[in-house]
Formats: sequence, structure tokens, C-alpha cells
Amino acid sequence: MRKVVVAVAAVVATAGALAVAVPQIRGTLWPSVKAADAPPAPAPGVPVTAGTVEAKDMPIFLNGIGTVQAFNMVTIKSRVDGQLVKVNFHEGQEVNVGDPLIQIDPRSFQAALEVAQAAKAKDEATLASAQADLDRYSQLVGSGYQTRQSYDQQKATVAQLQAALKGDQAQIDAAQVNLDYCDIRSPIAGRLGIKLVDIGNLVHASDNSGLVTITQTKPIYVNFTIAQEFLHKIHEKQGLGDLTVQAYGADNVTLLSEGRLAVIDNAVDQTTGTIRLKGQFDNNDERLWPGEFVDVRLILSTRKGVATVPQQTVQVGPDGYYAYVIKPDNTVERRAVEVASMQDGIAVISKGLDVGEKVVVDGQYRLTDGARVKISGPTPGASG
Repeated sequence: MRKVVVAVAAVVATAGALAVAVPQIRGTLWPSVKAADAPPAPAPGVPVTAGTVEAKDMPIFLNGIGTVQAFNMVTIKSRVDGQLVKVNFHEGQEVNVGDPLIQIDPRSFQAALEVAQAAKAKDEATLASAQADLDRYSQLVGSGYQTRQSYDQQKATVAQLQAALKGDQAQIDAAQVNLDYCDIRSPIAGRLGIKLVDIGNLVHASDNSGLVTITQTKPIYVNFTIAQEFLHKIHEKQGLGDLTVQAYGADNVTLLSEGRLAVIDNAVDQTTGTIRLKGQFDNNDERLWPGEFVDVRLILSTRKGVATVPQQTVQVGPDGYYAYVIKPDNTVERRAVEVASMQDGIAVISKGLDVGEKVVVDGQYRLTDGARVKISGPTPGASG
């Protein structure tokens, strides 16, 4: 009987232990079961910078290297010998036509003018006397009181004196010209350079060096060259109207001025295979300076309203150019594109993208077709 009681007690104890352990087992095992049944969390998107395909007017142009050339350039020299006694300008000053610049000592030339004027006055008095005698001879020769020979001789004397007067006037004119040369004035409107001769120096008409230079900078020219294979395109577009020429700084980014194509050279340089052209610029702000090197763009035409994206949007693969287009669900599609041109950091897309579509501008190296992306930072337009 005691064995039966002990067995029943053991069974009851075992059942109680199981009752206590089951909740603990359920608490341990059920979360694992629930975790296995839950759907996996979506993978985090690849961080990228996005942009939008924009419609822009983009020029078609030819590039060249140019040199700025003054519209007119004059080296001022003395046309007479003498001492420089006055300078009426400041270096770098702007002058107009006729403004006084330099004066040469005029005293010797003034004296030469007065001598010529006195010689003419003397010959005029002599001519007046000879003309009076000729008039008397003409009245007496008919009555026989004067011979024909004397009349003819007097007539020749009057003619000689008249010729002498013309020579005197020529001497006066020459002396006046030399005197005027002492007062040197600006022949053009422009900007003066650095003074080359100081007051007190003796200058000569035969001197090779000048006194100062004047350059006309408004308007101004830019000389540049283009490869000869584009010559027919230039002629074709020029027949439709004036072609625009743009001058950029050494960085090829800063636009200095905009003008028009003025001259196409009459021959191709056979040694280089290029043609020389010349653009004319108003240059009212004087951003172009004679002798300056500039990058030149000759605008042939303009593409109107074409699709554009930042240049780094377009990638190069084995099959050509492509770009990643961002869909509304933030996944990307790798799409082949055709690029018409790349200029100033902008790619012109002729096929493959539509205006308004969102594209990946930066961060493509981690992407594959269909990948999910996370747009980080601002969303710039096609200009970047």
C-alpha cells in the first residue's frame, strides 16, 4: 500500500513540474516561431544625388584660340627735329581726335615762317612796281614812244615776279606745316600707352622709336583660327545672317564679351590647315585688351528646347552612353541614351530621356538596374 502512495506522489510531482516548465518553454520558443513567419524588411536604398531633365536652348559652336587686336593702333613720332618742351597727357589716358599731346620747340620754325612771309611781301612790292611799268609801256607802245621789245621784256619781268610769288607762298606753306608739326595732336580716339620720351630730350624725324602709342579699344577685334574642314559650315551659316562670336577668359568659363564675325581670311594657311577669322566687339566695358589671349566660340546655330542633364549624369558602358532614371517607387532603370554634345558641364540628350524625368546625378557606381535608391541632399536641375 505504501508503494502505491509513493508512486502516486511521484506522478503528481512530475505533473506539477511540467506545468511550471511549459510556460517558460512557450515564452522561449514562440518569439522564434513568430520571427520566422514575419516578412523580411526592405533593404536600405543606395544614397544618390538626383536631378531633373530640363529643356534648354543650347548653342552649337566651334572653338578657337584668339588674340585681341586693337581696332587702330598709332605710334606717335616727331616729323621735325627739335627739343621736346611740353607733354599734355597722362600715361593711360583716354584721348579724342585732335587732343594736344606733345609740343616740340617751335621757335626756329616760327622764324622760318616769318622769313618766308617777308620774302613774299618783298616780291609783292616788286611785282606791283613792275606791273605799273607794264601798264605804262602798253599805252606808249602804240604811239611809238616805247618799243615793242621793251614792252615784251617788261611783260616777262612781271611773269617772273608772279612765279616768284607762288614760290614764296610755297615756302610759307612749308614753314607753316613744319610749325604745325611742333604741336602733335591725337590722330585717333583711344587710350594712350606708356610715355617713351621725357621733356627736354632732343627728338628727330628719323628716330625709329616713337614718343607714345595710342590704341583704339572701342570697338576692338579678336583674331582667331578654325580648322579648314569647318569653313563650308561657316559660309553656310553666315549666309543666313551675322554669326555671333564669344570671347572667354583663360578658364574658358568667364564670358568677357560678345560680338559678331567681321572677316574671313581670303586663303587657308596650308602649313596649319586653318583659316583665320576676325570678330568685332563693341567693348564698351573694355574687358578685352589688346594683346590678350582668349578662348573663342563661334556660334553657328542654337538647339531650341533640347533635353539636358548635368554631364556627370551620363555614364559610359560597353554599349555606349547610359543614365539611371529614378522611378516613382524610388527604384532605378538603366537606360541607354544618345548624347548630342557635352559643353560647360551640361550633356545634351538627343534620345533616351524626356524632359521632367528624374535621373541620378551622382552615386551611380553602386547601382544596378532595378536597385532601390535614397535621394540625399538637394535635387538640382539639369544645370547641376
